[in-house]
Amino acid sequence: MNKTDLSKFDNDWYSPKAGIIKRGIWYLVNVVFFISPLLPLSSLKVFLLRLFGAKVGKGVIIKPAINIKYPWLLQIGDYSWLGENVWIDNLVEVEIGKHVCISQGAFLLCGNHNYKKSTFDLEVGKIKLDDGAWIGAKSIVCPGVTVGSHAVLAVGSIATKDLEPYFIYQGNPAVKVRERVISITN
Repeated sequence: MNKTDLSKFDNDWYSPKAGIIKRGIWYLVNVVFFISPLLPLSSLKVFLLRLFGAKVGKGVIIKPAINIKYPWLLQIGDYSWLGENVWIDNLVEVEIGKHVCISQGAFLLCGNHNYKKSTFDLEVGKIKLDDGAWIGAKSIVCPGVTVGSHAVLAVGSIATKDLEPYFIYQGNPAVKVRERVISITN
């Protein structure tokens, strides 16, 4: 029976699309201003993300204790919300549409490892959250997944495949449980 051999792991093909100095400075900014729960100012976080190359729309709310791997690979549409303890592990592009809610403790995971190979090779995939999507608290969106317009990933669920627009998904792996119907309030 073959075994994993991490001594042969080779990640040289991967590029975070920024030099070591930019990544180092971002690491410090991320720790002080984003991961720390002591700074609730969303406007400062939006400014810093833009400074590091993120495309951030108007009216975006960013709560405390959020972790973002590489802002230059991030796009957030107008009026989207990122809740406390959200982790955006964007080894590649993450595109968050307009009016998207990412609830507390949710995890957007762009990378994984190939468990079938002895070298445990890194695999990455872009994540796209279309307009109006809602990622529930403590949920995980896996590499390469697109969450359709106004789809809901319920609390604690794991999206391993694309989610169709206007449906609610639940479980591990997440399965379609019902249609999302949105009523208009006056």
